[in-house]
Amino acid sequence: MTRDTLTAGEARRIALAAQGFGASRDGPVGRRQLVKLVERLGVIQIDSVNVVSRTHYLPAFSRLGAYPRDLLEDIAWGKKRPLFEYWAHEASLLPLSAQPLLRWRMDDAQAGVGTWKGIAKFLRERREFLDRVLDEIAARGPISASELEMGHKGQGGWWGWSEAKRAVECLFWAGELTTATRRGTFERVYGLPDKVLPKTVRETPTPPRDEAQRQLLTIAARAMGVATERDLRDYFRMGVGETRARLGELVETGALAPIKVKGWREPAYLDPAARRPRKIDHTALLSPFDNLIWFRERTERMFGVRIRLEIYTPADKRTHGYYVLPFLEGDALTARVDLKADRKAGVLIVQASHAEPWASDDTPVKLAQELKRMAGWLGLETVRVEKKGDLSGALADAL
Repeated sequence: MTRDTLTAGEARRIALAAQGFGASRDGPVGRRQLVKLVERLGVIQIDSVNVVSRTHYLPAFSRLGAYPRDLLEDIAWGKKRPLFEYWAHEASLLPLSAQPLLRWRMDDAQAGVGTWKGIAKFLRERREFLDRVLDEIAARGPISASELEMGHKGQGGWWGWSEAKRAVECLFWAGELTTATRRGTFERVYGLPDKVLPKTVRETPTPPRDEAQRQLLTIAARAMGVATERDLRDYFRMGVGETRARLGELVETGALAPIKVKGWREPAYLDPAARRPRKIDHTALLSPFDNLIWFRERTERMFGVRIRLEIYTPADKRTHGYYVLPFLEGDALTARVDLKADRKAGVLIVQASHAEPWASDDTPVKLAQELKRMAGWLGLETVRVEKKGDLSGALADAL
C-alpha cells in the first residue's frame, strides 16, 4: 500500500528519478541505452530551433551524458530505426510500439474531431489532389514537400505553406504518410507507412480507443512518477473528459494510486512502481522543451520557478534571454543561462546567466563544469560568459 501523502520534496525526487535523472553520466552511451531512455520517457519533443542544439538531442545528454549525436539520428531516421514521428506532445519522436496507440488520433484528424477540423476539411475538399500526391510518392519513393512540383506555391496562411506542403502535412497527421527520414536543414521526407513502418507494427491490431488512451496515460504516469490530472493529460495532449474517464479506470484496476502532495492544490496520481530516492545527485542543463519542464504549470508547482519561452519576445523585453536552459542542481533548478553555439568560432556563448534565490556558492562552480561538458559534446573548444545577469561574474570566475 502507498502512503496517502507525499511531501513536496518527495514528489520532486520521485519525478526526477522517473525521468531518468540521478544515474551516472560518465560512461559510454550506446544504442541500447539511448533506445531504453526514449522508451522510459515515452516521447521526445522535436523542434527546429538550433541556436544551441535542436531540442531532441538534449534530453539524452541531460540524463546520460555525452553521446554520439548521430546515434540519435540513426534510431530516429535510420534504416532499422526503433522510433517514429508523430504529433504526440507536439511534433515528437516515439517508440514504434506507440504507433498503434495513436491511431485513434489519426482517425480524429480524418474525421475533424476537436482541433482537427481544418485538417479534415482539407482532406475532404482536396481529396483528388491528395490522392495524386500519394500516387507520386508511391511512384517515386520518399520525398520532401519541396520536391513535389504540384499545386500552388505558398500564399500566406498556414505559415505560408505551399499546397503540396499542406497536403503532405495533412496526410501525415491523418496517418496516410509518415516520416521516412530528415535531411539537409532538418527537412522532413515523407513516405508511405506500408513502405516505411516495419511489418510487425503495421500488422499490430489497432486497440480500442479507451484501451489505447489507458496505455498512453500509463506511459505518462511511469515517465512522471507522480502527477496531477492536468500533468498527465498534457503529456500526450489528451482531452479533458477522456483523460478523467481513463484515470478513473486506471485507479480502479490499481494501475495508478491516488495521492496527496503537500502544497499541491490538485490531487495527484502515483505510479505504484515509482522509485522513491532520498536524494538526487545530478547536474544538467535542460532544454526548454525537456519532458521534465515542458508543462510550465507543473514546473512552477514542483520547482518554484516560473519559466517562459522568450524566443518570440522582443529582445529589449526579454527577462532571461532568447534560448534559456534551466540548470538542474540536485533536486532544484538553481540557475538559467541563455546559450548560443558559435560553431565557426568554436565557442559556447553564455549570453546571460541568472541565479535563482536559493542558489548557493557551489552553483556557479557546478554550472561551469556542466557548460564545459556541453561545449565538449557540441564540439566547441571554449565557453565564454557575457557580462549580463546576476550570475555572470561568479560564473566567469568559475570558468
